[in-house]
Amino acid sequence: MAFKRYKKAVPGRRAGQCNYTSEDMKRVSWCINKGIKIAVVPNWKGDNSQWQVEIMINGRSNLDPKIYTGEEAQMKMYEYYKYYYDKNIQKSE
Repeated sequence: MAFKRYKKAVPGRRAGQCNYTSEDMKRVSWCINKGIKIAVVPNWKGDNSQWQVEIMINGRSNLDPKIYTGEEAQMKMYEYYKYYYDKNIQKSE
C-alpha cells in the first residue's frame, strides 16, 4: 500500500528567533501564572513577513494594531511582558 504525499499549499510562517535572558523568562513565567499571555501571531491579511502581537489577559484578547517584522514582534512581546511585570510588581510592593 502506498501513501500519496501532498505538498503544502502555503509555506508555513515563522517569526524567527529572538534571544532572551533569564530575566525575560522570569517575567514571562510570572505573567503566565497571573493569567497574562502574550503571543506573536501572523498578520493573515498581509504577506508572510508581517506579524502582530496578541495580548490575552484573563481570557480577553487584544491585538496590537501595529505590524512588525518577525524579530521586531518578538522583541515587542518581551517588552510587553516587562511592562506588565513591572506594573504589577510595583502595585504589590
